[in-house]
Amino acid sequence: MTQVITTIAALRDYLNIYRRGAEPHVSAFSSTVGLVATMGALHSGHLRLMEIARLENSCVVVSIFVNPLQFGANEDFDRYPRSIERDRRICEHAGVNVIFAPNAEEMGVKRQLTQVIPPEAMTKVMCGRSRVGHFQGVATIVCKLLNIVQPDRAYFGNKDGQQLAIIRQLALDLHIPVKIVGCATVREPSGLAYSSRNQYLSAMERELAPQIYQSLQKAHQVYQDAKNQAAFIPISASAIVGVVTNYLANFPAISLEYIELVEASSLRPCEEINLQSELMLAIAARIGNTRLIDNILLSPTTSRKPIIAIDGPAGAGKSTVTKRVAHKLGLLFLDTGAMYRSITLAVLREGLDLRNQEQVTAIANASKIQLFNNPVAEQPMRVLLNGEDITTAIRSPEVTANVSAIAAQPAVRAILVKQQQAIGANGGVVMEGRDIGTHVFPDAEVKIFLTASAKERANRRYADLIAQGQIPPDLTTLEHEISERDRQDSTRTHAPLTQAANATLVNTDGLSIDEVVATIINLYEEKVQQP
Repeated sequence: MTQVITTIAALRDYLNIYRRGAEPHVSAFSSTVGLVATMGALHSGHLRLMEIARLENSCVVVSIFVNPLQFGANEDFDRYPRSIERDRRICEHAGVNVIFAPNAEEMGVKRQLTQVIPPEAMTKVMCGRSRVGHFQGVATIVCKLLNIVQPDRAYFGNKDGQQLAIIRQLALDLHIPVKIVGCATVREPSGLAYSSRNQYLSAMERELAPQIYQSLQKAHQVYQDAKNQAAFIPISASAIVGVVTNYLANFPAISLEYIELVEASSLRPCEEINLQSELMLAIAARIGNTRLIDNILLSPTTSRKPIIAIDGPAGAGKSTVTKRVAHKLGLLFLDTGAMYRSITLAVLREGLDLRNQEQVTAIANASKIQLFNNPVAEQPMRVLLNGEDITTAIRSPEVTANVSAIAAQPAVRAILVKQQQAIGANGGVVMEGRDIGTHVFPDAEVKIFLTASAKERANRRYADLIAQGQIPPDLTTLEHEISERDRQDSTRTHAPLTQAANATLVNTDGLSIDEVVATIINLYEEKVQQP
């Protein structure tokens, strides 16, 4: 049960007791505290911060305080959304231990208050040009919160990149013993970064807003193309900035406030890109009366793209989700079904007995399978077998009727797992199954365990059978069958269905496909963009 505490004294009492291990479920040796500082109006971006904090700490504190010190005279302090009961429910769902929700008087902002002034070089760029005093207000209240809570870790989103850099410098300069954790920007399926101010957007404005992120992606592609050249030719900052401004010129309803390229940690303006520093391309723009900010990181390191391993029980929606994730990220969907179909086709062409494991194994060993994405996400990927395009041939009724006999053979599976691992050696693949993160790609950078309740999967299966014109069993029977299959899969001797220790659990109950895809993409981008 999430507690709501409104006074500093009560919060300190709670945390003192917690750290002493007085609560029976807390070890005195593992009572780490994580802080997520917010102004309320919580959304999926905040929820992700809470989830990470929950994974890394035994106690999570979420502060909710609409800080008047960081609002200018003509800004939206009075109309800033406040929804404490809704926020409490979100925190409860995320497993937050306590909400610290002080009023202005408790935080001392109604009287003269000692101010924390960040380095001018970090506040005179980007948002600091138009929001004079904003970061002084942020730094003052964040410093108070860090001293009140004394967390081991404090979590902030990369979307507010300037704020994150300033807070890191604040903790460093003032020797505050806390680890400042930056977390990847969480985005809606459209690419729009989650923000409490998104609710100000009209329906038409919300359709337009994702173009801000698209403009950054265009610039990122220019950067990547230059970085991938054999001999890197330095790019001017103005050229990168120009990509964004030229793209947004096509959308006159988006009023650009700034687009700046700076060093991510120091916020020093960058004039030429030379691959020596991590850079941040940051933007602020207005759509109607709503001010939106966003940024991307341009990393100097040339490394392989992460592997995404998606495991989970049958009926969790893995196949559809995996295809869409691969398409949106431009990664290879490693279609294991197509690989087994390829071996089946090769065996059938030779006229062999599919049950003759020795002969089937010889065919599998001699088969080189290549997979290529289809530009259309919902279309089958292009498949080559020993150089021949068999994309259509492997979908024949004969192959479909016999593929299960091939897939059941352990030797074939072992051969194809080696091929899958070879394909994934350079990264940049997405693969789904029941043991991908534990057996096929145990070193995958992003591991997802996609699941849903047996009841939810029974409902989905029931609807699928109806759509196919079949008469389904009753829901109780379907739910029992699904639960039994889960039991068998999780207790089998070879490669049992189990969640990898470092996998993120994603329960798809009540979520649309787009919402699940967006969640996985956010986790991937967190891995790609992490400092």
